[in-house]
Amino acid sequence: MLSTEFSKAIEQINSLPKEIKNIICENKIMVTQIDKEIESKSNFDLKKLASVPNFYFPKLNHSNDKLAFYWDKTGKLELFIMDLSSREIDQISDGQLPRAIRSDYIWSRDNSKIIFTKDKQGDENHDFYEIDVSNKEVKQLTNSPKSEEHIIHSSPDGNWYTINSNRDGQMNVYRLSVDGTEYQQITAHENPAGGGHFNPEGTLIAYSGNEDANLKNRDIYLANPDGTWIERVVHIKIGSQDYFADWAANGKSFAFTTDASGSNQPAIYYLDSKEIKYFGNGNNNETAQKLSKDGNSLICLRNKDASIFPVIYDIETGVRNEFNFPPGTATGSEVLDERHLILTINRPSSPSSLIMVDMEEDTTETLLETDFGGIDPAFIVDGEHFYYESSDGTKIPAIIYKPKDFDPHKKYPGILVPHGGPTWQYFMMFSIMAQYFADLGYVALFPNVRGSIGYGVEFRDACLRDWGGKDHEDWVAGRQWLVDNSSVDPSRVAVLGGSYGGYATLVCVTKSPDLWKAGISWIPVSHLRNMYKRSKEHFKYFLRVQMGDPEKDKALWDERSPLNYVENIQSSLLLVHGANDPRCPVQESRNVRDRLLKLGKKEGKDGDFEYKEWADEGHGSYSDIKGRIRTLELIGDFLSRKM
Repeated sequence: MLSTEFSKAIEQINSLPKEIKNIICENKIMVTQIDKEIESKSNFDLKKLASVPNFYFPKLNHSNDKLAFYWDKTGKLELFIMDLSSREIDQISDGQLPRAIRSDYIWSRDNSKIIFTKDKQGDENHDFYEIDVSNKEVKQLTNSPKSEEHIIHSSPDGNWYTINSNRDGQMNVYRLSVDGTEYQQITAHENPAGGGHFNPEGTLIAYSGNEDANLKNRDIYLANPDGTWIERVVHIKIGSQDYFADWAANGKSFAFTTDASGSNQPAIYYLDSKEIKYFGNGNNNETAQKLSKDGNSLICLRNKDASIFPVIYDIETGVRNEFNFPPGTATGSEVLDERHLILTINRPSSPSSLIMVDMEEDTTETLLETDFGGIDPAFIVDGEHFYYESSDGTKIPAIIYKPKDFDPHKKYPGILVPHGGPTWQYFMMFSIMAQYFADLGYVALFPNVRGSIGYGVEFRDACLRDWGGKDHEDWVAGRQWLVDNSSVDPSRVAVLGGSYGGYATLVCVTKSPDLWKAGISWIPVSHLRNMYKRSKEHFKYFLRVQMGDPEKDKALWDERSPLNYVENIQSSLLLVHGANDPRCPVQESRNVRDRLLKLGKKEGKDGDFEYKEWADEGHGSYSDIKGRIRTLELIGDFLSRKM
C-alpha cells in the first residue's frame, strides 16, 4: 500500500490544473519517489503466491499399499498415487477432474479404479466417473444433470457404491451399481440423510439422519443394504448431533462423535449390548476418525485454539495419548497399520505436507512436501491465534496476520475477513489470502465469531435465529480491536468475505455503514426468503435450522436481510458472484446491484460500487488456481484504488 503521505501527495497533484501537473511530471518532482513505493508495495508475484501447491484428501486403497491424493502442483487439480513401498508417485489424471472440490472420491474395492465426482461449471450437480489406475482411462458412470450426488463407500463384495443424492427431492442414501446403471433408494427421510458406510461383512449400512421435530438433532441409523430394514441405534438426547465415523474390523462396534456433552466427544457403540463407551471428558472438542486394525485404538482429531492435531485413545483403558504437534492443522487420519497414521499437516507459515506418524515412537516422516513454488519464504508471515472482547464481554477467538516488519508506531490499513458457514471456522493453516493481504501492507483479522464451530456447542449455536445480530457485534468489536491494538487507521478499514462471509460484509456495510472504507461481498446471501425459494431441499433444511420458518418467522428473516437496507451503504462496494452458484444463487448479488442502481448509485470503477459475475463458476473456486488468481487480482485492484 502507498503511505498516507504519498497518497495525499497524489490527491493534491491530481487536483491541480493540467498545466501545473504537466510541469510537475516533467520535472519529476515526487513522481519518482511515488513510483518506487508503488513498485515495492508487494514482495510476491501474485500468480506464484496463488499457485503454491496443496494436497487434498489423502486416501489409502483397501490393500493399504498405495495412497491417492489430489495435488495441484501442475497448476490445476490432478489425482496422484504414491506407492508406499517405493515412494514413487504417478499422476493418473490429466485435466479430467473438477476445477473446484465440492465432493469426495473413493477407491473401488479391488483397488483397480478410483471413483470421483464432477459437476458442470460449479453447479454441484455431480456425475460419477471412474479412472483406471493402470491405464489411466476415464469413464463416465452416470448422467444426472439435475441431481446433486456424492460418492460415499464401496460394498465388500465390490458390486455396489453407496451415494448421497437428491434425485427424488431431499438428500437421502442410495446404492448404485458399480457400472452406474442401477440406482436403489435405501432411505426416504423427510429431512436430509447422509453417509452410508458398509460394515465389514456388507450386511449393514450406517448413516446419519433426523426424524425429530428438533431440526438440530442428528442420530445414527443402521439399515440393510436394500433398505428393507432401518433402525435408529444412537440417539443420545434430543438436539444432540451424532455422526458415524468408522466400523471396527470385526463389525461388532463402530466409532462415532457426539456433541451431547456440549463439545464434540468420541465414543464407541457396541451392537450386541447396545452400550456406548465415551472417551475423554467431553470438553476437549475431539472428533472420532478411525479405529485401528487390531481394534485396540481409537484415532481422533482434537480442535484446540484453531489448531487440529491427532490424539489416540486406548479403547480398553480410555487413556489418551497426545502427539507433539506445533500449532497448525492436521487432517486425513488414514490408518496404515497398528502403529502408523498418514495425515496432511498445514501451518500458517508453511503449505501442506504429507506425513506419516509413528504412533508408538511419536515421530513423523515426511512423505511429500510442497515447496513455495518460486516465492521467497522470507516474506511469509505467521498467524497468531488470540481472543478479543465483544460488546457484551464475550471472548471472541481470531487469527491475525500483520505485515512483515510490522511497526507499531505506524498506521496501517486493516481488513476484517468474516468466514463462511456460518457453522465453520478459520484454522491455523497456510492462507494465500492472508499472506497476500499482509504483503500488501494490511493488518488482516480472521475472526471466529459466535456461530463458529471449534469452541463448543453453546458458542456454535449462539446465533441461531440471530444472523446479523451477535455475530455483527463481534465483527464490529473485531474492527475496533484492530484500531485500538494493531495500529490500524480507523478511516481505512475494509470488510471482506465469501458466502456467509459475503452476507456478513453486506450486514456490516448496511448496519454499521460509517465504520467501513470498503466492502467486498463475494458469493453472498442478501435476502433470506428469496434465497430459500431458490435453494435445494437440504439447503432449505439448513436455513430452517439456522433461522426458523420462512413464513412463521417472516419478520425476522426480512429484518436480517441486508438487501432491505442497501440505502444505508456509505462505503465503496465490490460484488462478486458465480453465475452457476447453487448455494447462494447469483440473484442474491444481482438484486443488490439492481437495488443500488434504482437508488441512483453509479456502477463502475469511478462509481459507488462495482459488480463482477463469473459465467463459468459456482459457489467459488478457491481450490482452482486460475480461479484464485483472478479473484485475488480483482480484490487487490479494488483495494488499491479504494483504500
